[in-house]
Amino acid sequence: MGFFGNRTDGHTHDGTGDSRKGFVDVIKYDGLNDELIWKFPYENISAGAQLIVNQSQEAIFLKGGIVCDVFGPGTSTLSANNIPILQKLINLPFGGRTPFTAEVWFINKTVKRNLKWGTKTPIKLRDPLWGIIIPVRSYGEYGIQVTDSSVFLNQIVGTQHITSTEDIVEQFKALVLTKVTDSISKYIVDKKVSVIDLPAQLDEISFLCKNRILEEFALYGISISNFYISSINYPDDDKGVQQINQAIANRMQRNIEGFTYQQERSFDVMQTAAGNEGTVANVMGAGIGLGMGVGVGSVFGNQIGNIGSVMAPSNAPPLPPPPAMQFHILVNNAQQGPFDSAQLSQLIQSGQVTRDTLVWRLGMQQWGKAGECPDLSALFVVSSTPPPPPQMN
Repeated sequence: MGFFGNRTDGHTHDGTGDSRKGFVDVIKYDGLNDELIWKFPYENISAGAQLIVNQSQEAIFLKGGIVCDVFGPGTSTLSANNIPILQKLINLPFGGRTPFTAEVWFINKTVKRNLKWGTKTPIKLRDPLWGIIIPVRSYGEYGIQVTDSSVFLNQIVGTQHITSTEDIVEQFKALVLTKVTDSISKYIVDKKVSVIDLPAQLDEISFLCKNRILEEFALYGISISNFYISSINYPDDDKGVQQINQAIANRMQRNIEGFTYQQERSFDVMQTAAGNEGTVANVMGAGIGLGMGVGVGSVFGNQIGNIGSVMAPSNAPPLPPPPAMQFHILVNNAQQGPFDSAQLSQLIQSGQVTRDTLVWRLGMQQWGKAGECPDLSALFVVSSTPPPPPQMN
């Protein structure tokens, strides 16, 4: 698709040879339908000539680089009456067929869609969640429409009679790619979205890019009718992408099995100790064999942790303390928490949590009653202290 009507015979649109001898009586668009701007071949015009402007077009008269007038669709008879500035510029008398010279440019104001854009080289983006730089490619399409013919003519064409389509496309391509890169970078930082998850956000990012590009195109008298990002992709074999995918897979596996990264590291240390010969190996191996750390009470976990710290070799790294169990509770159909055991004890004493209150913690398959949870049942033990004796008369 061309922005400008380029001649194939090597001539400019100003006309050559015999075409300059007479004066034009009819001025009309004779370019291709898909061109955005087309210059009438001749400047030697007769006053009283007929100007024919088709639908979705505008005709601009220039004299000495000054816009004399802009005509919309329809047929007009040129005279000092409908182009008053001509009378001032060239002393064009009212009435008659006095000749004059002026440039006439036709602007096509239809929407031009399916303009392609894409990244020639990958965009280097730092993932805000993982801190890893990922090479990203993106491509899509957009549509434009000339909204201010005078601004478009002055900013795009200037004093050049012929401008190559390739130059204009390259100029806008650089603008589009710059704004797309800035918009994607700003989006992942503001939204804290991983680069890996960008393909699921195409609509929202497209809308953001369109608004930012729209401001720049307005400087050229052009509006953006549509802007789409068709794809945001990254190479699966990139080391950074593989690192993130592996980290996500590990985290999902821990969520399924019901323990945290810290607990997993503790299990690794304990399993290493269990592989050593001697009493420590027997004790630690027995603990692991019983499924220690997965769904066990905090008291038993503390005891095992103490045994490991006392009996472990002096050169072994200290074991981290077991994480306190965190419970979520359901009160008045609203989820609250997480709370540790001490906080839940206070809620039980105040009557906000009862035996029938539903609770859940990591490792539980589903919600259960607090009074039936082994880790909380001790908190509901009725005090063995007898009430005060009755007063004797």
